[in-house]
Amino acid sequence: MLGSSEMFIIIVVLLGLVFAGVHIAIALGVTAAIGIYLMLGDIEVVRTFVASTAYEALRDYVFAVIPLFMLMGDFLAKCGAASDLYTLANRISRWLPGRLAVATIISNAIFAFVTGVSIAAAAAFSRIAYPEMKRYGYDRQFSLGCIAGSACLGMLIPPSVLMIVWGVLTELSIGKLFLAGVLPGLLLAGGFCLYVVVAAILKPELVGEAGPSRIGAAPLSAAATRPANPADLEPIGPLLFSTGLVLVLIAGVLGSIWLGLCTPTEGAGVGAVGALILALIKGITPREIWQVVLNVGRTSGPLLLLLFCAQLYSRVLSMTGFTEAAKVFLLDTGLGPWGILMVMLGIWFVLGCLIDSISIILLTVPIFAPIATQLGFDPLAFAIIGILAIEMGLLTPPFGILVFTVKAAVPETGVELAEIFWGAIPYWIILMLVVAVVAIFPAIATYLPGL
Repeated sequence: MLGSSEMFIIIVVLLGLVFAGVHIAIALGVTAAIGIYLMLGDIEVVRTFVASTAYEALRDYVFAVIPLFMLMGDFLAKCGAASDLYTLANRISRWLPGRLAVATIISNAIFAFVTGVSIAAAAAFSRIAYPEMKRYGYDRQFSLGCIAGSACLGMLIPPSVLMIVWGVLTELSIGKLFLAGVLPGLLLAGGFCLYVVVAAILKPELVGEAGPSRIGAAPLSAAATRPANPADLEPIGPLLFSTGLVLVLIAGVLGSIWLGLCTPTEGAGVGAVGALILALIKGITPREIWQVVLNVGRTSGPLLLLLFCAQLYSRVLSMTGFTEAAKVFLLDTGLGPWGILMVMLGIWFVLGCLIDSISIILLTVPIFAPIATQLGFDPLAFAIIGILAIEMGLLTPPFGILVFTVKAAVPETGVELAEIFWGAIPYWIILMLVVAVVAIFPAIATYLPGL
């Protein structure tokens, strides 16, 4: 156990490195090494401890889950499955006000079952959905906010990278975490769709139904003057076939994991191979396959290093007694379980303004998760609450990585970051409401894993 002064040194060093711009993996590793040295005073012990943790962490079977699910999502994104999903969702939602925005949300929800990464969805639908919304006179801020906001679904609906990282750090079942995210994810998608439909009814000009749009399109005062939607002219057969194959792949991979027929790693491997076969059917080239493999390697390699350093950091926290000290400190405040939960949510919100989601999980979950469990919160429900709260940071300035992704990917110049941030505010509010609903009714998260 360390004294309070040594613990303070560890905190200061970690936060100082993070906010100085040092890579989070290096910050966690250096902090962990300093903590071990302060506790044991032997540099050789530090070296042995780091080496043994690295060996145990990187040989862990579950570490292959992340790159395999990324391969699955990237193969399907590269071969045009996202475009087919959007076209079909556009077709089936034509009776709704704001159909293009609703189609974007539905497509993001389905695409989330494949990718597990919000950034991929934000980039894909910036190029697919935005040109169509612009063509039909949709308000630009409304359109961009819809794309950025609905992309958050990729971090909650399984297979989510955030869930995998959370499961690795807390040793929760990744399969159960995946199940826990389904109903909250669908609730969130439903809330997004409800907002879009209500907004389209109350302010038809947002969806190009009345008055000039902010993007300079000609006034469209009647449906008869609007151009025919290409989705209504596309043959339905090929769309159903393509989307059906994607849905079968999703059901097969996630269903086999949930039913216990295979581990998450095995399911991810089958999904990656299935996605490659589907991509080959749709005409992906060998060069594109190679690009996908390289991109996944570039993305997942640093992430695996992060996970190793996070496990090292987590072990040091437990050895030094920091987690117990944090729990005692929070309990002594007299705030009670709900007050402490609000403090945790506040910390997540502030960090979400400054650093990325995975870094937030790596820094806070090893401390917060044991405390939440001892306070009586269900670990699965707490994980979903945490992931939802951290997702809010994806839309929060100044970091807001989804907003930056949309700005970089949208095929139009002159788009301002502030415009996208303002457009995403309603989705941020809905995220906050779903956090409250899951906190009050944890069965929303725990019902499916408990079956």
